[in-house]
Amino acid sequence: MAGDHTSSTGISRPLVFLATCSIFPEGEAGGVHLSSVLAKRGIDSSWVSWNDPAVDWDSADIIAIRSTWDYDSHLEEFLDWAARLDPTKLLNPAAALRWNINKAYLIALQAAGVPTVPTVYAETVNAVHKAIPTGEKAVVKPATGVNGFGVEVVLGPDASWVPSWKGPWVVQPFVESVQIEGERAVFMLDGKVTIQLLKTAAVGQFRINEDYGGRTAQEPLSDDAVAIANMAVNAAEEILGTKLGYARVDLLRYNGRLVVSELEITEPGLYLDIVPAHAEPYADLIQRRISSRP
Repeated sequence: MAGDHTSSTGISRPLVFLATCSIFPEGEAGGVHLSSVLAKRGIDSSWVSWNDPAVDWDSADIIAIRSTWDYDSHLEEFLDWAARLDPTKLLNPAAALRWNINKAYLIALQAAGVPTVPTVYAETVNAVHKAIPTGEKAVVKPATGVNGFGVEVVLGPDASWVPSWKGPWVVQPFVESVQIEGERAVFMLDGKVTIQLLKTAAVGQFRINEDYGGRTAQEPLSDDAVAIANMAVNAAEEILGTKLGYARVDLLRYNGRLVVSELEITEPGLYLDIVPAHAEPYADLIQRRISSRP
């Protein structure tokens, strides 16, 4: 059970809790690769649900928020849980999670000069309608949400439209390149780019999530994607006043150039089922944090 991190030989080993949720009790797809890499480095790990009352969070040396993909249904409970954890054990601080969970952060990045899909924050359905120019398609997303749930395309004006998911929302122009070119994702760990992925939508879909038939593959790093990813993470760190251990920067081509569509610093999947070797740099991050703890 969580809390015992002495090996069978009696040697004390560092313990990492990989936080997940009851929907994914064994963690994210390919998570076994991360557990295996950590074990080879003499680090014990355990996948535990973030809201499991039996878990002694103080017993871990590091807490890595991984597949906590039900937090949108327990938002304040999740944020309160993160805030109670020892901040020296979290890879990204609780305050950064609170900022990132509301997609209005895109407006802050935009104000900081980061190329971003234009974003409007809307607290009411009427505000959503006002944010969509007449005759244009827009994407309306819950300000807090995961896996594309509640994301809709709306043609303005459509007075009959009612949201399928609770608000508030963010409103963005419909970026057609997502159906043609797809979306790129650049991962950064401790300020260094690790991998780049290309995520493509199924025919007739605009969501690239696997739940909607989307596909993901690794692709070579590209200079423009890396440059904007660095810009986005640097801007977020400046806004938050802290360094980030991990980040995934999602990019779409809008008006001929790559721009940020999302910055994920809460619980981005590592795509270990597609790139098992991505467990290595993430384990490096964990190992560095263990070594630097007081």
